[in-house]
Amino acid sequence: MVFSPFAAMIAPIAVALTVGLLGWTYRALKPPPPKICGSPDGPPVTSPRIKLSDGRHLAYREAGVPREEAKYKIVVIHGFGSSKDLNLPASEELVEELRIYFLFFDRSGYGDSDPNPSRSVKSEAYDVQELADKLQIGSMFYVIGISMGAYPVYSCLKYIPHRLAGASLVVPFVNYWWPCLPANLSNDAFSRLLAQDQWSFRVAHYTPLLFYWWMSQKWFPSLSILAGNMAIFSQSDLEILKKWSEAPSVGQEKIQQQGVYESLHRDIMVSYGKWEFDPMDLINPFPNNEGSVHIWQGYEDRIIPFQVNRYLSEKLPWIHYHEVPDAGHLLIFESKNCEAVLRELVQR
Repeated sequence: MVFSPFAAMIAPIAVALTVGLLGWTYRALKPPPPKICGSPDGPPVTSPRIKLSDGRHLAYREAGVPREEAKYKIVVIHGFGSSKDLNLPASEELVEELRIYFLFFDRSGYGDSDPNPSRSVKSEAYDVQELADKLQIGSMFYVIGISMGAYPVYSCLKYIPHRLAGASLVVPFVNYWWPCLPANLSNDAFSRLLAQDQWSFRVAHYTPLLFYWWMSQKWFPSLSILAGNMAIFSQSDLEILKKWSEAPSVGQEKIQQQGVYESLHRDIMVSYGKWEFDPMDLINPFPNNEGSVHIWQGYEDRIIPFQVNRYLSEKLPWIHYHEVPDAGHLLIFESKNCEAVLRELVQR
């Protein structure tokens, strides 16, 4: 039998191509390591931080009246692509009148807070609890979660309800795969999203191992908010964004400084993944009306469909539902709405 030189080359070429393809796939799927704050290759630590029991650090910021003088202590949980440096437009007069102390913090992987490779919906509640304990703000406190920062509030309602004096979920995140949602409702709400967002959330939910690749590839559009697609904002949102552009807030450059995967990507994978519980599993933490839970939803919100949060509040009647007719997703960044959120939370 005679073998041609070409035939003899086929096997090694095939092997080389296979190895090369596998190597490319591995690099495409594997996110880069985070740049930990305070490490030799990482950004400097520029914020006060507490050390958690697992060795991670959480960065925080205090505002309002001194904690020793406060009547109400509120932990504020930021949303997607935000940080502890967000500004709530409540007047000094209101804060002084109500004697409110605010505790803001960078969630895992954001800003100056260490990433959490074991991050889950459940871990978010225990981060809040340990932060409160380390800073000795008291046995009970209030929580406000904004947008994607609301899923940690759901976690607090599930895992540490005994620590809560009250809770507000402002334009709260929605997981379209919650079992409690009727198929027609979740499908209709999901279909209202931009196609690129639908695909991004599907990848995060069904194939999270591909999420870094999906968010990094250039062939198909991924998440609209990161692409700067302004179609997701209502008219009132656009007016607020215009004001922000004229006076940018501090700390924006630090939000993703430890890596986009550990901050933004992991946030989406956790929130849109499979939860350890369903919202309908939650039990009223205030059966004797010693506190209250609120959902605030903008009717004009194009990021979070109001139909889902309206449905949840109907099925959980102990949640006080507030639907603001002319507001969009940035509802709380209008002074009148922000002050209404605070008053309802602490005075209800």
